Amino acid sequence: MKRIFRLFLLALVLLMVGMLSMLTAMRLAIHRSETVVPKLTGMAPDEAERLANANGLILQMESRFYSSEVPEGKIVTQVPAAGVHVRRGWKVRAAESLGPQRATIPNVVGQSRRAAEMNIARRALELGTAAIVHVPDSPPDQVVAQSPMAYASATSPKVNLLINAPANEQDFIMPDFIGRQLADVFEAADAVGMKIVSLPVDAVATPPSSVVRQSPAPGTRVASGAVIHVEVAK
Repeated sequence: MKRIFRLFLLALVLLMVGMLSMLTAMRLAIHRSETVVPKLTGMAPDEAERLANANGLILQMESRFYSSEVPEGKIVTQVPAAGVHVRRGWKVRAAESLGPQRATIPNVVGQSRRAAEMNIARRALELGTAAIVHVPDSPPDQVVAQSPMAYASATSPKVNLLINAPANEQDFIMPDFIGRQLADVFEAADAVGMKIVSLPVDAVATPPSSVVRQSPAPGTRVASGAVIHVEVAK
């Protein structure tokens, strides 16, 4: 009986040692799969990409902004911030500095879409979002609003336009896509001729592939063929 008891204790000890070894191995594996995000702001994109890759990360340049503090051609912002622990293979989204603002935002409200686009390009600016809406009292295909406003001190070189729908286009009320799966959003948009542009974002406690933000907002009147921008949880 004593021998059986000793064998039972030995088996129990071996089991505990095995579980402890397994937990230690799991902790080491998790630790090895993590890395610390380095500071990329102030660096040139190619230099920052090499540093990111060396830390097992992927650099994704997403936009450009004017900055009076960061020289032109250098990284002005990064997400996640430096020092954050993430998994290897994580994407670091960054924006490039355009240096101090040199271009003046033109006033394109009241112009046709084509004229507005030419006016924006002539000042070395970029056309951002061009949303289509239905404004009965305005001429078709005319710019009814812009962002940033004319002569404003902008932080981005992009000018977003709100354009009245052409006379031959059917308009719709923008549905609420928040919380819906991206596949369902594409299907609903295709049914009315809308175009979806998706951007993956980090969203806490949100199911993957579900929409967390959209533009234009729900309830907005838009035309067939309008471009809808959605942010989707990774």
